[in-house]
Formats: sequence, C-alpha cells, structure tokens
Amino acid sequence: MKTRHEGFTPPTHSNQQYTPRFYVAPQSTDDDIDLTRLRRIYENHPDIVRTEIVYQRPGFRRDDEEVLAVDVNHVDRVTTLARQARQLSEFPIGDLACYNVDLSREFRYCLENNIDPIPASELSRLRLSVPVTETTGDAYTELSVDGETIAGSTEDILTAVQAAVDERDPDILVCSTSQIIPTLHEMATNAGVDEFSLSRWPDVDYQQLASQSTYSSYGRVGHSPARYNVPGRAIIDESNTFFYGETNLDGVLDLVSRSKKPIQELAWASIGNVLTAIQICEAHDRGVLVPWNSWRHEFYKPMGTLHDADRGGFIFAPEVGLHEDVHELDFSSLYPNIICTRNVSPDVIRCECHRDRSDVPGLDYSICDERGYLVDVLQPIIDARDEIKAAIRREQNRDDPDEDRLEELEGRSGALKWILVACFGYQGFNNAKFGRIECHEAINAYAREILLTAKQRLEAGGWQVVHGIVDSIWVTPDPDVDNSQRVDLNVLASDISDTVEIRLEHEAHYDWVAFVPQRETTAGALTKYFGKMAGEDEFKLRGIEARQRSTPSFIEDVQRECLDRFDETQSPEAVLGCLKRAIIKLHTGDVETEQLVKRNRVSRPLDGYSQNTQNVAALKRARDKGISVHPGQDIEYVVVDDEKSSRDRVALAHEDVETYDPSYYETQLVRAVESVLSPLGWDRTDIRRKLTGTQKMGLTTYTADGDR
Repeated sequence: MKTRHEGFTPPTHSNQQYTPRFYVAPQSTDDDIDLTRLRRIYENHPDIVRTEIVYQRPGFRRDDEEVLAVDVNHVDRVTTLARQARQLSEFPIGDLACYNVDLSREFRYCLENNIDPIPASELSRLRLSVPVTETTGDAYTELSVDGETIAGSTEDILTAVQAAVDERDPDILVCSTSQIIPTLHEMATNAGVDEFSLSRWPDVDYQQLASQSTYSSYGRVGHSPARYNVPGRAIIDESNTFFYGETNLDGVLDLVSRSKKPIQELAWASIGNVLTAIQICEAHDRGVLVPWNSWRHEFYKPMGTLHDADRGGFIFAPEVGLHEDVHELDFSSLYPNIICTRNVSPDVIRCECHRDRSDVPGLDYSICDERGYLVDVLQPIIDARDEIKAAIRREQNRDDPDEDRLEELEGRSGALKWILVACFGYQGFNNAKFGRIECHEAINAYAREILLTAKQRLEAGGWQVVHGIVDSIWVTPDPDVDNSQRVDLNVLASDISDTVEIRLEHEAHYDWVAFVPQRETTAGALTKYFGKMAGEDEFKLRGIEARQRSTPSFIEDVQRECLDRFDETQSPEAVLGCLKRAIIKLHTGDVETEQLVKRNRVSRPLDGYSQNTQNVAALKRARDKGISVHPGQDIEYVVVDDEKSSRDRVALAHEDVETYDPSYYETQLVRAVESVLSPLGWDRTDIRRKLTGTQKMGLTTYTADGDR
C-alpha cells in the first residue's frame, strides 16, 4: 500500500504547553447577557489558564458576537468546566450555551493548532492477534505476530513481540482486540521484564483513553471496547473499527484528509462521527463555533404541513414473481446530490429572507439563494467519488490492471460512499451537531418528486416499472408497447438526468429478477430479491439467506447451488433436487461442523434474557468457560440439539464440536429454499409435501444428480 499524503502527526503524549479552548455565549441573540461576571469567576479557577472576550459566530444563522473564550490547563477538564458555566453564572439554564466542548482529543489538538494529520510517507503496520480462547485470562499462552503464531511462556511471547516492534518500528499497531496492549504490559510487569514497551518513547507508558461501554443506536445494541493510546504509534482495534474493516487503510487515509481526524481516532469513529468532523472543519473555516448540545427547535408548521412532511422516500411495491429482461436504474448519490443541487442545508432552509416562498415540493418551505454550508461539505466528496469511480473503470479496462492501485481506489471510493450514505439520515438525527429535521423532510420531498418523474418518463417511453425504492427503479419492456415505439433506455435515462439535474445511471441488466414475498403473506418484500446478471455468471442477491450475516456457510452454499439450478432450468423440481441432496448430506453426518457455525449479535446481558434461546445457551457456555461476551458483540456457535433448553443446546465455534442437530439445519435449509421458490408460488408447506412424497421411497433411491 502506497500513500502520497503529507504531514503525518502520530498520536502525541502529554503536552504541557497545550491549552484547549471552549467558548460560552448567550443561547440566542434575544438574550442580553453580560459575560464579564462569569469571566471574573473563571479567572480565579485553578484549572483555567486564561479567559478573553472574542468575536465569533455561535451559529450559521448568527453574525459575529461577543463570546467568552476559556483556555483550560488539561483536555480532561474541558467538559467539567463547561458544565460549571451554568452553575457559576446568575443566568438560568437555557440562557447560556457552550461551544467546542465535546471534540475528541486528537481531533481537537489538530483543529486548534492547525495541524494536518496526513501521513507524509508510506505507513508501516504490525498486526497482533489472539484467539478467542486467550481473551479471558490475565496472560497469553498464544499470540500471533503478523500471522506467525507464538506459543509458550510469558517470556517467549514478550520477547517475540518486542523483537518484532524493534525490527519493524511500526507506525500502526493493528490489534484483533485493544485489550492486547494492557495485557502485554501487565504480563511484563508480573514477569519482571522491565524493558518491554510498545511505545516509541519508552519513558511514556500506554494510556487508557476510554473504558468499554454498551450503547443502543436505532434499536440496535452495540459494544464499544476500551480504547488505548501507545505514544508514537496509531492503534487500530479490529474489534472496534468500521472504516478500516469496511474499506482499507487507503479509505481511512482519504477520510483523514477530509475530516482532520488522525488515523487512530478515525479508525474507531462511526460514520456520523466522521461526517460531523468534516462539518466541523467547514464551520471552523467559516468562523462558526460547534454547539455542545443540539437545542435547535423544530420550526412551527401547520398540521397539514406536518402530515405531508412526515414521510419517507417513495416506494413502488414490487410485483412478486419472476420477471425477465429487467433493467435496474439508479440515481447517482441521490440524497447528497439533492442537497447540493437544491441547496438543502440547515443554515438556509426556511430562511427569513424568503419566508413567503415555497421552494420544496409539497411543503411550504423556502430555501435561501445564499449557498448553504452543507453543499460545501458534500460537493467535494461527490466530485471526488465520481473521479475515483472513473479511475477504477479506466484501471479495470487496462490489459494489465494494477491490483494495488485498484485496491487503493476501491478503498477510497468505499469510504466516501459511506459518508454520502449517512449524510441524509444525519440531518434528522436529534443529536447531530448541525442537523435540522426540516432538511430531512425537504430531501425526502425532492426524492419523491424525482422518482415519480422518472416513473412517468419511463412508462411514457414504453417501459413497465416492476419495482422502485427511494433511488432505484427496475423496469422491463412493456408487453403492450411495440418495440418500434419503445424509446431507448439510455436516451430516457439521459433525458431524466437532464430534467432532475441528477444523473440516472444504468446499474445493471438482468436475464431475470425474482421478487420475494414477505413471509406468511403474498405482499412483496421491499428489499428481498435475487437476479441473474445478463451475460455474466453472477447473481445479485438482496435480503435472502446467502446475504445474511448469521447464515452458516453450508446453508449459503446450498442456496447458491439452488440459484444456479433455478437459473439453468427455472424448475422447482430441479431446485428440490439440490435440497434433497443437502438433506441427505446433513443426516449422514457428512457436513463439517465449521460449515454450520451461526453468528448472532448479543443484545443484552445473560441475566437480561427471559427466554431460553440459542443465544442464551451460547452465553451460558461462554460464561462457564470464562469468556466475556458483552451486549453488542457477536457470539458464534453450532446447534447440537435444538430440543434442549440448557447450555448443551449449542457448542461454541472454537470448541471441539463433533456433532450437530441435522433436523434443525434441515429446517433452515427448507427456509432458504423457500426464498428461492416463493416467487413461483411455493411455500414451506409445498416444499415439505413434495419432500415427504418422495422421501417415503427412501433416501437411497436418489441418484447423485437428485433424480429418481
């Protein structure tokens, strides 16, 4: 991996000269508040270095105002002192607001000191990993260094790690779990190995930056491991990184350049966290302070407008069944492009200067003519991703593509994609620093209008819409329209693109697409379909078992084999032949247990469950073996006897599993095959009836290809 970035600043240890700053200002321009009394109190505080009255913008809709700047002697004291601002002043809660408070440590340092955290040269990495069985003790007996397993005494492991660190002098330590860092140092202390250190400055030990925690986001429980800092090196915890796991180091570095968050912080940051950092950089460039608490009230709107605004994107319910000669069209980065082409931004939506205008379709919302800050945040990202995608196509079309170059480009493209995906929803997030619900509503309103426009143009051009959801639309030639009267799809897409000012791209051509019904009903599932790409030996799968992270690899492989047979024959009987062979393989014990491992997310502590589920059985086994599994983490297991409710119902994936429950996995196979056949009107009852009717003749009566 090669980089061409400049200015790498490794994580710094304590800097006695650094005095972080936060600000205090009136909550609104209507509050007539004298900040001098609070300033006098602050000046006597032992943790405050200095104060001054400066002119800053407390918000995008406000001009420069007098605000109190407070310089603190340590970054850990900023939040406490900001909280005391309201306690030390005579003004009631709500009159004062604090700014630039909850910035992450390294990001704050770079922002306040105008430091660019981009690496100047290629970065070296060293990976340390331990198996799950080693994560519970106070010392390791086995550890891998860049894939080479070291097993033995404490001294053997410490010697191997120290030798690798000394030889490689890595810029980045990639750890399977951040707990490796304190555990290795504790091992060294207990063994009396004084010279062991992972730091580039041995006189400065590692530091714990945050404790482990469990959180809930949009109804989903997550787990955040403890975070550590090793002076002079960046830490990437593979159990607590989104961007490094979903993209690669090139993707991480691209976002470092845009967000000014150093590698270590960006590695553990969420999409919203990075998007906020990019927005903060834009605010900083405009002289706008960053609010600590988001107290933006929702603008008043009549009940009718509220009803019209409180809607999502437009959806055309899919026509369940098999459709041939299907084309998929997608609007390129629809929501980000709506923001940029329609100037949808929190600082200009429903502006006072154009309050009598109705710019947003279906809503009485005006949008100011002045360019919004969110456009300046997103347009460079949209342009950059378009350029990267074009470079990927050029590289792929070369006779001898550069695989390293492709890996770099794809990593960068993937990282930017996630930022663009999140930018819309973040406008409606109640804790977003600069979000506003009216922006979220306006974007949806524009998106609905755009998709309806596309539908009307496509149907007028002789195409039939079989499914559409938010930014994608699937069409097939209308059988009632003569081919000579049908408008070329590329011509239509270009015409629609010009009309809505957002590019409508031809995403894919399918020989056929099957839309799957919802379980226990005939209505189409919105995001559950599969299709065969035209001219390719490739399927596109969405929502079915082969795309679900909990599905064992054996079930996935059988479902994919069924899809191959379905494509070749479009015959339910041929698909059932695959199912029969798989069931025989299960019941004869010919499936490796590694292929039957399920991976499920733990949603609560063990004592928080009221039912004896498989997860509970797995958690009990983990507890008995001293393995800690926190809410938000995954647990992997094989079902060995689903009739039981005790810990013996399952076996953990790392155990020496010798058996499994074939009846349970047979049921899962039938569900997977139902997903394949349900577009043709088959359900589990039909499949079971067919299996029962044939299996009565005996399993051995079937030949290798599944025919009698």
